[in-house]
Amino acid sequence: MSTIFSVGLSGLNAAQNALNTTSNNISNVYTPGYNRELTILGQSRADAGVQVNDIQRQFNQYVAAQLNAATSSSSALKTYENQISQIDNLLADRDAGLSPLMQKFFSSLEDLAGAPSDPAARQGVLGTADTMTAQFRAFDSYLQDMQEGINGQIKDEVTQVNNMTEQLATLNREIALARARSGEAPNSLLNQRDKLVAELSERMDIRLDIQDGKSYNISLPNGQPLVSGTNHYRLEAMDAPNDPQRTVLGYRDSGGNLVALPENTVKGGTLGGLMTFRAETLDKTQNQIGQLAVSLTIGFNEQHRLGQDLDGNQGADFFSIGQPQAYSLARNTGGQEIVGTSFDVVNIDKLRATDYTVRFGNPGDPPQVIRKDNGQAVPADEVSWEGSVLSFGGITLEFSGQPANGDRFEVQPVRRAGASFESRINDLDKIAAGSFVASSGNLSVSGLRAESGAFTDANAHTFTLSTAAGLTTVSAPADPNDFTVNGEAYDPAVGVVAGDRIAIDGIEFVVKEVPAEGQDASLSLSVAASGTGDNRNALALQNLQSEALVAGRSSFSQAYAGMVSDVGNRTNIVKVNLDARQGLTDQLKAVQQSESGVNLDEEAANLIRYQQFYMANARVIDTASTVFDTILGLRN
Repeated sequence: MSTIFSVGLSGLNAAQNALNTTSNNISNVYTPGYNRELTILGQSRADAGVQVNDIQRQFNQYVAAQLNAATSSSSALKTYENQISQIDNLLADRDAGLSPLMQKFFSSLEDLAGAPSDPAARQGVLGTADTMTAQFRAFDSYLQDMQEGINGQIKDEVTQVNNMTEQLATLNREIALARARSGEAPNSLLNQRDKLVAELSERMDIRLDIQDGKSYNISLPNGQPLVSGTNHYRLEAMDAPNDPQRTVLGYRDSGGNLVALPENTVKGGTLGGLMTFRAETLDKTQNQIGQLAVSLTIGFNEQHRLGQDLDGNQGADFFSIGQPQAYSLARNTGGQEIVGTSFDVVNIDKLRATDYTVRFGNPGDPPQVIRKDNGQAVPADEVSWEGSVLSFGGITLEFSGQPANGDRFEVQPVRRAGASFESRINDLDKIAAGSFVASSGNLSVSGLRAESGAFTDANAHTFTLSTAAGLTTVSAPADPNDFTVNGEAYDPAVGVVAGDRIAIDGIEFVVKEVPAEGQDASLSLSVAASGTGDNRNALALQNLQSEALVAGRSSFSQAYAGMVSDVGNRTNIVKVNLDARQGLTDQLKAVQQSESGVNLDEEAANLIRYQQFYMANARVIDTASTVFDTILGLRN
């Protein structure tokens, strides 16, 4: 008789546990991170009855890992898309973009060429120049605000990541203690831990290792640990060693030193999206804007100095621009610094929209210059290292001395150039619409340019080359001190060859061809006769619009159009990838929910089923009680 009671009682307890589990599922149907539970019943160890073997959590680790990886990628692409869309909208704006403003500026030069002495035409040039430079500065300011905003977001994300890793380490400890006390897995704590891992995956891509099937160990893709058992390791937001204006991730090594992680360590999640966008698009766009501003400034100033203003003076620089920025790494041992930076006007066609890393080797050896956009070294023949002056890529760096072996420097030639792009002329009469330099002769030359204060020694010069016995020498002027060849004193034993740059009294030109054997060729340079109606330099200034002044291969409009197209294409690629990745994420989420999510219809059916289970077992006990009472009544 006691067997009937024990069987019925075991059924009641099992039904009660099943009802509790079902009610818990229903209560948590909208709880984020909750995994459906299932009561696992088994035959009692005794001869009869039922027992609850486990309250099993419906969680698939493989599906969860796939979903976390997909979520990390989707989060990175979504962050990237949000950021790059801002730049795409900025550059492509037909009204506020730089292209229409540059077009208006060169159109005003066309008006100036038509009426070089008209004050209205001259005012139009100054007005459009001020508007154009102001927009360049506004663009640079907007992009720099994005840089600073990303720095702030990285700091916020690092704070959140550290809070999560600390919570994960705490949960590892609490789960281990709970298992030790009851011998069973604490499902609520397991749900919290898995939810934290999913949230952490939204912020960065991580590696999850499960130790002994119980404790979670979290690390970065490069193996740097974040959580190891009950210990957690903090990340820190720090200034980049090569750029104090840039925030990167860092960690403390075993000696307590703060070490910067490479920026490409984290590629997934919000953090990865921010860093990838910054490296691939934001830096590049800032550099392209700066390159455009520098090319416009130097090209226009060079031509303006070849002109003559209404007062009969040589044209001054029309625009001003910021100079290249350079930083030394903190671990340099030589103690030498970069004390001066400037643009190499003669080789400005080598200027590229990229940053550089300069690495020094043994004293006397030329340094290695690495482009940061593609990781390739600048060819050795394009790098000049003389004394303490380094020239490459259209810029010149002056060092305080010889850097030590292993010293490194980061160079940003054009990153912030647009911030200082301004018009220097505000006097209508100072616009050099007329021609200042007159040239004639049969010497084939190119690249004619004038420094400020040209023709201070005389109003005219004649430069003559003569070729005899295969050697081309300078026959006029007779005094070698009156001119230089490639910036050096003239050596009659070496002579002059095609491609040499000659400088005389502030005027420079490149010899395209030397005279044939036994012949002479001359070039006469003088101050041009000019008047208020002279428009020769205004026409030359206007023609700059179509010349390949950007990197020696693109006009201003072509360079800007290429930049807009590049950002637009990248924006489209990111959007397409985001749609595809989001579709995969949604599919995995559906798979995960089909296995771990709560289905109210199913749980309602379970309620009825377990209620009947409970009532049936209660009836067993009631029947056993009736039989027992009947048997006892027989004795009476």
